[in-house]
Amino acid sequence: MAQILIVEDDPAIRGALIRGLGERGHAVDSAPTAMTGLEAAVGKRPDLVVLDLGLPDMDGTTMLRMLRGASTVPVIVATARDDESEIVAVLDAGADDYLVKPFAAAQLDARIRAVLRRLGDGTPDPTVVVGGLSVDPRSRRAQLDGTELELTPREFDLLHHLAARADQVVSKRELVTEVWQQPYGGADKTVDVHLSWLRRKLGETAQQPRYLHSVRGVGVRLSAPSTPAAPAGPDEA
Repeated sequence: MAQILIVEDDPAIRGALIRGLGERGHAVDSAPTAMTGLEAAVGKRPDLVVLDLGLPDMDGTTMLRMLRGASTVPVIVATARDDESEIVAVLDAGADDYLVKPFAAAQLDARIRAVLRRLGDGTPDPTVVVGGLSVDPRSRRAQLDGTELELTPREFDLLHHLAARADQVVSKRELVTEVWQQPYGGADKTVDVHLSWLRRKLGETAQQPRYLHSVRGVGVRLSAPSTPAAPAGPDEA
């Protein structure tokens, strides 16, 4: 759970974001103006600030520059302005990410988790070992029974995400928002195709799984195999 501060003057948008992020497990504070937002950001020390640019007492970009003089808190700018020069300006002023309105709470939630994960605490994630599978996020290398796997960047991210949650069922919604960092919606096929490619490289099939086990209607689980690998036919996926 993250402590989020929303600086937004529109009561309807502010309320919708408070509800949406609260439903996703975040603790949410809010401020309707730049000055109250600055006070809350410095005084309450949230994990992340969601900042609207069109504030009544001060432009959000000015507030961001002032905030950067006192705090390194991550900031996601939420704006109706989609002009490229405006976006560059807020990033140069110290924003960590931006979203163009309108957007859903699920998309904002995914961006929040991505920013916090990216910043982290500066400590690299350790190598994940599940059975004969090892995944090292520092070198972005994966091995199966001592043999290095040739993975695309997306396949590696997918494998690492699942391996880090070994024996847990991971939903396709989570994979889309965490691995693809996109809002969920009609992306099942994308996940299915990448899982199929990953299975081939792990030497298994959906019909004869070793590591990747589909849970119908829920998602996929990565677990250490309990039996030796069965040879896969050339046309199995």
